[in-house]
Amino acid sequence: MQSHIKQLSFAGALITLGIIFGDIGTSPLYVFQTLLVEGGKINEALVLGSISCIFWTLTLQTTFKYIFITLQADNHGEGGIFSLYALVRRYGKWLAIPAIIGAGTLLADGIITPPISVTSAIEGLSNVPALAASFVPGSKLILGIVIGIMLLLFFFQQFGTKVVGSAFGPVMLLWFIMIGTLGALQIIHYPTIFKALNPYYGMRLLLDHPNGFWLLGAVFLCTTGAEALYSDLGHCGRKNIQVSWIFVKITLILSYLGQGAWVLMQPASTKFAGVNPFYAIVPDPHVFMIPCVALATMATIIASQALISGSFTLISEAVSMNFWPRITIKYPSNIRGQIYIPSINWILCFGCIAVSLYFQTSEAMTAAYGFSITIAMLMTTVLMYYFMRYVKHWPIWLVTIILCLFLTVEFSFFVANAVKLLKRLFFLVFEFGLIFTMYIWFKARKINNRFLHFIDLKDQIPLLHALSADLSVSKYSTHLIYLTKANNAKQIEEKIMYSIMSRKPKRADTYWFIHIETTNEPYTMEYSVDQLEPGKIIRVEFRLGFRIQPRVNVLFRKVIEDMVARKEVDITSNYESLNKFKISADFRFVIMEKFLSYNNSFSIKEGFILNSYFAIKKLAQSEAKAFGLDTSETYVEKIPLVVKPVGNIVLKRVSAV
Repeated sequence: MQSHIKQLSFAGALITLGIIFGDIGTSPLYVFQTLLVEGGKINEALVLGSISCIFWTLTLQTTFKYIFITLQADNHGEGGIFSLYALVRRYGKWLAIPAIIGAGTLLADGIITPPISVTSAIEGLSNVPALAASFVPGSKLILGIVIGIMLLLFFFQQFGTKVVGSAFGPVMLLWFIMIGTLGALQIIHYPTIFKALNPYYGMRLLLDHPNGFWLLGAVFLCTTGAEALYSDLGHCGRKNIQVSWIFVKITLILSYLGQGAWVLMQPASTKFAGVNPFYAIVPDPHVFMIPCVALATMATIIASQALISGSFTLISEAVSMNFWPRITIKYPSNIRGQIYIPSINWILCFGCIAVSLYFQTSEAMTAAYGFSITIAMLMTTVLMYYFMRYVKHWPIWLVTIILCLFLTVEFSFFVANAVKLLKRLFFLVFEFGLIFTMYIWFKARKINNRFLHFIDLKDQIPLLHALSADLSVSKYSTHLIYLTKANNAKQIEEKIMYSIMSRKPKRADTYWFIHIETTNEPYTMEYSVDQLEPGKIIRVEFRLGFRIQPRVNVLFRKVIEDMVARKEVDITSNYESLNKFKISADFRFVIMEKFLSYNNSFSIKEGFILNSYFAIKKLAQSEAKAFGLDTSETYVEKIPLVVKPVGNIVLKRVSAV
């Protein structure tokens, strides 16, 4: 996304409507209907109290927490829980845990938001008089259409959204104008509905209604897109989001008020079973219902697209920050930050279709929706405390007040949504799998790093010189390249020297050591070169942002081109037959992949973590492919990981017979 889009402008605000507000903007399709269903007997207290709770939830949770406070936690213009974690991780090692839980639960939301949104839209066809008999909620026809839309949506991810993306903003603008207008038309006939904005009615609902507190589970659905809103900060910029939200919130409130006004204007004997107030307020269903459903369907597809793209970004960040195994990541267009991850795409696709088949109706889906997002929001609040206190240096009294307010609201929503747990056992495997994978990958990397032994590289220079000059050893490669984890430019892993010297020594004319530092900024792309021994031993340091994929082959080739242009290195082959024709020398990468040695005796916890880690690693992308290295130029060397050698072996020698 071009940087000028992040500047406050009409074009920027229009794009923001398409990218940022799809999820939260389509919530009027099902939120108020869910409250009426779960509220039981429909009366003025339920309607006014429900809308009051919705209004103040959007005000406190979305407007105050996310729009005004959380959006300030931008990491060089980027948002999301990993961007926030990158800002605060130096203030506590344990902060990785809320980051992992928050990311896992946010990803889990990706398998229910598209089905619930699209199903809610398609079910609107049951309000078209001529189609009502065929489009009964839960019918095979509706289910088939929803699954068809899901399949097409995920199929087209591989081509990027450059072409259709330009239409997202105008479509969502029409959507918000429509829902605001439909709501306003009902409010004109029943202006008393504005009483619902008084928090008194919300409090009375929670205190007086038999299931008042538990209705918060349904109320929470109105703000489920807030966490995704923060994740997409980098696409549009804070100012565009904040200004656009004013318009979005007004139209959302008008829609909810209009639905409430319509319900209160109906005769007392009216039965609301199976009635969605969102579609009920559409005038002249014969004329306007089909265009309304068509626009709703497009809006929900856009909302789903934004969430899928957000999932790709989240996983990409997790890979860069060592929370996720390295997997294939593609770039379907030249738009900055737009990526496509095939494995995640089809996992989400399978999940969405499974959700549609399992629940079948939007009403059944809403009964299980919301639990994951409450956890994600709580985790964001934990990280935000450290941001407000240690990055922004706000006074402790102010941070405490804000924290207590957020935790009170979100913990109430969490408890209210906890009753949905039995209805959403279907999701637990998915959620647990995501969080478990991130935790295992993170902890195993920490254990691995404990057993990295570094030595002084300068002490090894005479040895490397001697090997390079020893013609009795056949040349392994003219240029030999290793990836090193040594942050200190003067050090190298002991295992690298062992790899070069042990067994068949790897003689080369030039030894290169590449180190990649992942910065806290999203799009850093810098490198430096340190010629420890000019033309013989060279270290290249890449500084890459956490949203940049480390395609080492491409980056290293660029470094070589720059160094050749500066006459810092000569890559002409040293072989006599090739040198006179100015043929370029050969380069070879050596990648060292660990496997868990049988010679280990560790604790149950470490054993479980490491065995799980290596089991997951078998399913992950190889190191060579993950770093973008051509297989013809790469040698993968397997080395055993010995955490704690087996000791106390009593072996007795006996005389030969």
